[in-house]
Amino acid sequence: MDAVYYHQAGNFEVLKQPIPQIGDEEVLLQVLSCGVCGTDQHIHEGEFISKFPLTPGHEVVGKVAKFGKSVKGFSEGDRCVVDPVITCGDCFFCRRGQDLLCENFESLGCTAAGGFAEYVTAHYMKLYKIHYLTDEEATLVEPAACAIHGADKLALPVGAEVLILGAGPTGLILSQILKLNGASKVVLAANKGIKTRIAQELNAADVYVEIDRENPQAQWDHIKKEYPYGFDAVVEATGAESVANDAINYVRRGGSLMVYGVYSDAALVHWKPSKIFGDEIRIIGSFAQTHCFPRAVAYLDSGKINVKGMVTNAFAVRDYQKALDMISSKGAMKVIVKPSL
Repeated sequence: MDAVYYHQAGNFEVLKQPIPQIGDEEVLLQVLSCGVCGTDQHIHEGEFISKFPLTPGHEVVGKVAKFGKSVKGFSEGDRCVVDPVITCGDCFFCRRGQDLLCENFESLGCTAAGGFAEYVTAHYMKLYKIHYLTDEEATLVEPAACAIHGADKLALPVGAEVLILGAGPTGLILSQILKLNGASKVVLAANKGIKTRIAQELNAADVYVEIDRENPQAQWDHIKKEYPYGFDAVVEATGAESVANDAINYVRRGGSLMVYGVYSDAALVHWKPSKIFGDEIRIIGSFAQTHCFPRAVAYLDSGKINVKGMVTNAFAVRDYQKALDMISSKGAMKVIVKPSL
C-alpha cells in the first residue's frame, strides 16, 4: 500500500508498505479519506507530541476491510470514523479519571501509524459508524469531538456572549455548538478570505468581523467600540502567538479566555497577572478530547452541525506535500487526503 512515511521531522517520502496485520480486537480499515490539519504541520516540524518514524493522519474515515475474531458489532463494508486517542488507564491521571492528561498519551497519526495511507488499523472500541455523512464530511468528526470537549471545558452560562478568534474548521464547529448550547451571541473574527466566506455560508456565527491582513487594527478597534464591556468568553482558535497575547483584552470582567489553537513550542504569552487577578479572568486550556466521539457523530450525522462545503481540497497520498502546501497557502478551508485519487 502507499503510505506517507516520516523518517524524522521534515523528512518524509511516500513508500510502498505492507498492509498492516490486525490483532484479535482490531479492525483493518481501508482509508476512504483523512483530514489534514494544523497539527499535521506541527508534526511535520517535529512539534506537538509526535514520535518518529511515523505515518501521520489522525482524522480518519474508513471502511471495514477485515476484523479480528474478538471484534463485536462491525461488519465488512461498515463506514466508520476513528477516535485516534489511546490512553493507558493505569497512570496517575488515568486512575483519577483524567485520562486526557494520560502520562502515556498516544494518538494514531501522532505517535502511532495513522491515516495518510491506504489502510490503517484501530481497536474496534475506537470505531464509530457513520450513515449520512459523505466520506469527505466525516473527516470533520474528529475536529467536532475536539470542539465538544472545548465546549465542555468552557461551560458557558445560558445567554453568554462569545468572541471566537479564527475561522478554521474546528473553530466553525465550536461556534455552531455554542450557538446551540447557551450563547446568546457568537461573534467570529478572522482574516478575510475563504474561511470567513464559508463561515457565513454555514451560518456558523451571529456576527462576522473580517480582519484585513494588511490593516487589521481598524477591525480590532471596531470590536472594542461595539462591545465595550468585552465578552463572557473569548476563544483563541488561531494558534497565532500575537493574537493569543491580545485576546485577553477582549474578555469581560469575570469572563473566560480559552486557549484552543495549536501553537509553536516557542510561542509565549505575556499577560498582566494584575489584570487576571483584578478582573477575575478564568484561563482555560482545551487539548484534544476523550469520550466525545459519540456526541460528535450524533451532531454531524444528524445535520445539526453543518459541515457541508468545508472540505475544499483533496489530494492523493502521493501528493501529501501539495496538501501541506495548500494549508500553508491560506487558500483552503479543509484539506483532505483521499487514497483513491
